[in-house]
Amino acid sequence: MRTNNLCADIGYMSINHAGESLCGDHVEMIETEDKPSTVIVLADGLGSGVKASILSTLTSKIISTMIAAGLRLEDCVETIAATLPVCSVRGVAYSTFTIIRIVNNRRAEIIQYDNPKVILLRGGENFEYPVTQLDIGGKRITRADIALQEGDIFIAMSDGVEHAGVGIRYNFGWKRSDIIEFMKTFIPVGFTAKTLTKILLDECDRLYDGQPGDDATVCTVKIRPRVQVNMMFGPPADRSDNNRMLSLFFSKEGKHIVCGGTTSTIAAEFLGKALVPDLEYLDPEIPPTATIDGVDLVTEGVITVSRVLEYAKNYTGTNSDYEKWSCGQDGASKIARMLFEDATDIDFFVGRAVNPAHQNPNLPINFNIKMRLVEELSEQLRSMGKTVKVSYF
Repeated sequence: MRTNNLCADIGYMSINHAGESLCGDHVEMIETEDKPSTVIVLADGLGSGVKASILSTLTSKIISTMIAAGLRLEDCVETIAATLPVCSVRGVAYSTFTIIRIVNNRRAEIIQYDNPKVILLRGGENFEYPVTQLDIGGKRITRADIALQEGDIFIAMSDGVEHAGVGIRYNFGWKRSDIIEFMKTFIPVGFTAKTLTKILLDECDRLYDGQPGDDATVCTVKIRPRVQVNMMFGPPADRSDNNRMLSLFFSKEGKHIVCGGTTSTIAAEFLGKALVPDLEYLDPEIPPTATIDGVDLVTEGVITVSRVLEYAKNYTGTNSDYEKWSCGQDGASKIARMLFEDATDIDFFVGRAVNPAHQNPNLPINFNIKMRLVEELSEQLRSMGKTVKVSYF
């Protein structure tokens, strides 16, 4: 149940210690429904490689599960101390952690042990929030409780971020104040949490000269208003359902995207507006868009949405295709921006009508490409933290 019109946009990425195939940092995220909250745990295991990866993964999974279940912080820390395998060299079981718990999108609870203090940018400026010190099992824990405001940006990181450039570009690494000043320059642009995370990690990698001396992880949380985007893809299986599908689609608040030639034709007829095609190919592989008065974006169907799915898979991974779709004016790039950057809530209206051109009889299994695209794209969008609903007609 929503208590306000805000939501948390969350993005995290890591770069590995040079020469290591596994990252010694780990981020775990759990959402709870009964008392709406999101629990994010960033853990940094001792050292690097396999052992550090095991330590950080265990730490983040145990803490996130226990915190989400409503157990006390003291119980979480004691459980971690009793569960983590002890390092045979150092004789300790050690993993630092940062916990960010977003409750009802109204307040944030930040709990940290030995990780760099979470940065909060508010109104484009650094906001130094008060913290209290706790002693739990001999470990000094910091805790902060912050009332959220729209536009707040939290940046959590492992110490590999602050160590970037040690002995290469800086004597003692990248200072916290330097990181804050660097990130402040990107706030007015309105980047997503994932893009802000990539910007910071790319700079870390540059400071390390492409040879990170430690695992580095960044998790960004951006508090933003909810935005509804509705996308119609394909006509209904039964033509008599046209008006019902279109009435439901256009009655929804928010932005509207229509995909497909037949779909755009029936949408134009329903609205009593002209369908005006754009004959210019801005991308030789993506069909041109069109315009209908009252519709935010009109595109071709399967080819365009297939490209959007490719971008979505890349975005949830390395996000290396960002420059392609963030500036492109073709239909796929425009859909990507609306779904990845603008939307928090997405409703798909999917027609089950079968287009013979999309069925290949030479395949061993005859499947509907459109249905598969919607299912995969929905899965990718949910992994971005979007609320996705799919209705079939």
